[in-house]
Amino acid sequence: MFVDQVKIYVKGGDGGNGMVAFRREKYVPKGGPAGGDGGKGADVVFEVDEGLRTLIDFRYQRHFKAPRGEHGMSKNQHGKNAKDMIVKVPPGTVVTDVKTGEVIADLTEHGQRAVIAKGGRGGRGNTRFATPANPAPELSENGEPGQEREVILELKLLADVGLVGYPSVGKSTLLSVVSSAKPKIAEYHFTTIVPNLGVVETEDGRSFVMADLPGLIEGAHSGVGLGHQFLRHIERTRVIVHVIDMAAMEGRDPYEDYVTINNELKEYNLRLTERPQIIVANKMDMPNAEENLAEFKKKLTDDYPIFPISAITRQGLRNLLFAIADKLEETPEFPLLEKIEETGVHRVLYKHKAEQEEFTITRDPDGSFVLSGEKIERLFKMTDFSRDESVRRFARQLRSMGVDDALRERGAKDGDTVKLFDYEFEFIE
Repeated sequence: MFVDQVKIYVKGGDGGNGMVAFRREKYVPKGGPAGGDGGKGADVVFEVDEGLRTLIDFRYQRHFKAPRGEHGMSKNQHGKNAKDMIVKVPPGTVVTDVKTGEVIADLTEHGQRAVIAKGGRGGRGNTRFATPANPAPELSENGEPGQEREVILELKLLADVGLVGYPSVGKSTLLSVVSSAKPKIAEYHFTTIVPNLGVVETEDGRSFVMADLPGLIEGAHSGVGLGHQFLRHIERTRVIVHVIDMAAMEGRDPYEDYVTINNELKEYNLRLTERPQIIVANKMDMPNAEENLAEFKKKLTDDYPIFPISAITRQGLRNLLFAIADKLEETPEFPLLEKIEETGVHRVLYKHKAEQEEFTITRDPDGSFVLSGEKIERLFKMTDFSRDESVRRFARQLRSMGVDDALRERGAKDGDTVKLFDYEFEFIE
């Protein structure tokens, strides 16, 4: 089973909680605070494993939650940082954030790593809050929550050469005779329902990876047929080999086929038209193929080389493979993510990010005020509500953020209910 796109949930580990503790040692009068900090939560890290070929494993496990950091301990002992959670992915995996649509990572090389969800920092112990005014604070922080997000994993095959063309034009047969790949071949449409990869070696020792992709038909870019699922795999290829049934065995015009397929590539992604193409006139051993080829050349306006071959009799294959290898040598890679060229000058790219509101206030039908917002929710989760001093600190933090004033502006009066998550507070003037 070939799986090349899947949606999963990842969450970095929460930080460990800080501790409230005091020294209780003989001969140490007024020992003071001794609560340690919590450890950092684990990151969720994706790592490329060249032994993997598909995303099938993610069909069965779609939730990845990293472990939390260890809690702080007495005697100023810090909790242990959690060990990162390593998730193996196949080469060619592109990771995209579902919410923002931003590409987080493009993982292509064996061993390459990317942090997908960061772990939270550990909460501070009461030692950190000691001041001359308050030398023995009963105050500590809970660990920061780990980052959580939904991501889409998309596999884009790492092939140098992509075979495109209508179904049944001989792409699978061509791949099977020039490499040791064994694709399924039969006389009906869509025999190839998953991409096949094969390593091709030329007589002069050069080699490259060729992918036989399921046949494209008209409308493939918008979801017709099978080809649209696999158009993404052409994005990484450097050379497109366009296979055409020159014998017109299915009654179609070879030139019309050529135009239709190129339109599909153009509609799917304009960058595909930048790649060099090699036209393969296949089935030249069949009747009418020579006449059709002469007609095709008259109509062709693009400056692409044409190689007449017969995949069955192996006629013309040697020259074709040499031409593909030559073309690969002069064609650069087409990165999926635009990379800034490295020069001697170090440039810093500043991206404008809209400032997130610290909090928002809405009203429930029962008249209560509801607080929400990333920063205020994080402060809430990092507050230990079992200690009065921590609760007072949280109230001070809200006041300094302007929550009290904002509630008054919205009409909050003494005794009104204010909600945050599932908790309710009373507004006091």
